[in-house]
Amino acid sequence: MKQCIAAGAFVLFALLSTVNSFAQSGDPSARAAQMKQKLISDLKMTPVQADSVVAINSSYRPQFMAVYQDASLSQDDKKTKMKSISEQADMRLQPVLGDSLLAKYKDWRKENMQQMRGAKSGS
Repeated sequence: MKQCIAAGAFVLFALLSTVNSFAQSGDPSARAAQMKQKLISDLKMTPVQADSVVAINSSYRPQFMAVYQDASLSQDDKKTKMKSISEQADMRLQPVLGDSLLAKYKDWRKENMQQMRGAKSGS
């Protein structure tokens, strides 16, 4: 059970970090365009699919940030809430991407999070 929660929390952290890395580029429209291009080039998504992924992720970002910044929650509570939000986002992504591309997207998201975590710890 703890491993499942830890894995879910990692995926949620990865999603937040991916979105956050694009947030650091300043202009929201520039961030969205950058992420869209990365989805198209890395995962071979169509522009419509990439637009949908960016829009869905953006719609959940305030919820992720609220949980992340809520000092009254324990780390376990944060992980649980973030996992739930991530699952909601993935359910909205599934009809847009299909099972195969959604699985690739989740792997891509996890891989990019690991790369970003490595870059942050090396800085």
